[in-house]
Amino acid sequence: MSVPAVFGRRMLDRLWEEGPGSGPVAAQRGRTLLFAAPGTASRLPSLLEWEEWGRAVPTVLCHGTGDAVTVPPLTAAAEDAGPGDTRLGSRWLVAPDTRHPWLPGPEVMLWACVRAARSAASSAVRVSIFPGADQDAKVYDVSRRR
Repeated sequence: MSVPAVFGRRMLDRLWEEGPGSGPVAAQRGRTLLFAAPGTASRLPSLLEWEEWGRAVPTVLCHGTGDAVTVPPLTAAAEDAGPGDTRLGSRWLVAPDTRHPWLPGPEVMLWACVRAARSAASSAVRVSIFPGADQDAKVYDVSRRR
């Protein structure tokens, strides 16, 4: 799945700090690519819609069977890259593990999306143009006044 870079980092933080960790994760062209278990691409969008989180979560691009994505090389070879090489700026945040691969399923990715959306909403700065209410003020009901 592919999400905007900042949201993807929030998801990755949630997966590693509060959850089971993640599978391979790459940063590329302003987006974060999170690799998930087969079937996640077809299941996750419907889970987000069913749980009504579709509005709070930024655009999630799910790649499934038959789709192709460009991934960074496993070894950093910046000196081999030419001026037109599109691999520049792409890198692994969590490199693929060939011995013990683990790919999260749609439920784990849904959980990470929801937690990342909640953390983004709670960290938003709220500024009011109105002064705070005085807790010691006496309030009178003037609606029935003649």
